[in-house]
Amino acid sequence: MKFRRFGKTNLPISVFSLGTMRCLASEAVAQQTVAQAIALGINHIETARGYGQSEQFLGATLNNGLDLPRSDFYLTTKISPTPDAATIDRHIDESLQRLNTSYLDNLALHGINTWEHLNWVRSENGCMQAVRRAVADGRVRHVGFSTHGFLEVILAAIATQQFEFVNLHYSFFFQHNAPAIALAHQTDMGVFIISPADKAGMLYTPPQTLSELCEPFSPLELNYRFLLSDPRITTLSVGAANPSELDQPLQVSDRTAPLTSEERQRLDRLQTHKAKTLQSDLCSQCYACLPCPEAIHIPEVLRLRNLAIAYDMTQFGEYRYRMFENAGHWFPGNKADRCNDCGDCLPRCPENLDIPKLLRDTHQRLNGKPGRRLWAG
Repeated sequence: MKFRRFGKTNLPISVFSLGTMRCLASEAVAQQTVAQAIALGINHIETARGYGQSEQFLGATLNNGLDLPRSDFYLTTKISPTPDAATIDRHIDESLQRLNTSYLDNLALHGINTWEHLNWVRSENGCMQAVRRAVADGRVRHVGFSTHGFLEVILAAIATQQFEFVNLHYSFFFQHNAPAIALAHQTDMGVFIISPADKAGMLYTPPQTLSELCEPFSPLELNYRFLLSDPRITTLSVGAANPSELDQPLQVSDRTAPLTSEERQRLDRLQTHKAKTLQSDLCSQCYACLPCPEAIHIPEVLRLRNLAIAYDMTQFGEYRYRMFENAGHWFPGNKADRCNDCGDCLPRCPENLDIPKLLRDTHQRLNGKPGRRLWAG
């Protein structure tokens, strides 16, 4: 296991962090998964107030099930931002109680996804007042934020200079947040990558086309190497539901060197194949088509279409597409069938894509029964 400095927190964090959203089946499963993660070298455990009973299970595990000094691991929990300080103050105390600990190494405001959330942070009497008080009295040592929001919101949140780290989505298959990675590095913030296996493309169960394009590497391995080879990135979340799910990710936990020529060749092959397959229908993800009058997240819809057609990542596309209109600010945007052919986006597209046609095609390919996130709000 390799370790990297978590930005200005100065904490030496393992390049894989255990995310506990999925090890919720029971306290016993949580204990087994945490014990195995620590045995394999992971020293950073991440949870959230909104992850079901995760905090309770983790608190019981770390205090009763493991013979491990509190100073030997780093603990992060996430609490949703609110417009008032009193609520955050209460939530911090509740999380500490559930986790059976007197302090958090890291507290992240969970989901600065909208301008409204960011305004709560900027407000003089908002949630950061309570967070600063918790830092002053020792309940919290370092402060960051997680985000599923648009790039402009992420950049603005980083620019407030109130945070020491950021949790965000970024992968080979979703590079739109690259400017946020760059700005976070420039301001010496730790960078935590959210779900580089599941939400990056369900890479643990890849389609045959994608697997063949990545050979002799697996798609999951190649994406991990794409991320780990970037020294600006501190740590990747591994959301194991049980101990066995740690095995495959941690096979690359010591491979943080620059990409090899063979790895670069496979990544180039993926890009070339996508361009060749989609041809004049390829969306370059410039986001110039936004805003859409019908609130369709056009670039994300077309990104899912890109992946489905180029790499046969249809199952992943269906999984993500069904979240539109069903996950609030965690995955914003209406489904593509809301398009009314207004044509507002057409003159803004540098590729001159027939966007309404591609939206209809995506909806036909990927629509299905809606599914909900673990948490809401």
